[in-house]
Amino acid sequence: MQWARAGLQWHRPLLRVPGAAVRDWLRARGEAWVEDPTNRDERYTRNRIRAQLLPILESAFPSFRETFARSAANAAQAAELLQELARELKDLAEISPEKRDTTLLMAPACFPDFLDFNDFLELADAMLDELELGGILQVASFHPRFQFEGTEVDDVTNCTNRAPYPTLHLLREDSIDKAVEAYPEAEMIYERNMQTLEDMGLEAWLDLDLGPRCPITGRTLNTPNEEK
Repeated sequence: MQWARAGLQWHRPLLRVPGAAVRDWLRARGEAWVEDPTNRDERYTRNRIRAQLLPILESAFPSFRETFARSAANAAQAAELLQELARELKDLAEISPEKRDTTLLMAPACFPDFLDFNDFLELADAMLDELELGGILQVASFHPRFQFEGTEVDDVTNCTNRAPYPTLHLLREDSIDKAVEAYPEAEMIYERNMQTLEDMGLEAWLDLDLGPRCPITGRTLNTPNEEK
């Protein structure tokens, strides 16, 4: 988990790892560690939760720690990405279309899960309303694991809405209207894209090697439908 606060980047890479697992790992390597003595003092609310509530939750919901950690990570990612989105929406609204007609906001480190990203899009739409930019701008989206409702994850037509990374596409409503005027049957573009992919087939699409890459190693990061 990572987040930004007061201009600093904060990281908790072991948040999802149980403390017992960390201690076992250290013991196996003969490493010593320091325990915070206040962690056993149940006068503190956090310690009463650890000692009394968490064992009950773990008994009833064995995966609760992972679920809670994921929710916390999503909240931190959403807050940071919303700030970036607000800045980009304001900038696009203020600049002339001749200088910049559209903006792509990519978030390689956010929302690897498509359903989590899909939930975030509701916040993005709410941000448009809060900035009073509804009807002026709109936010389209792409995701490496995009999946149309009712399709299988490896349905090649899903690739029409996929991108190497979670992406927000900021569009001007006026520009969309002009595009529709220029192409009266604009919906045919969408249908042609899907037909092209169906004619190509999944294997040919995967051979294009368009998946996301690690920014450090440059290696392709496989998504579920890219495993051969």
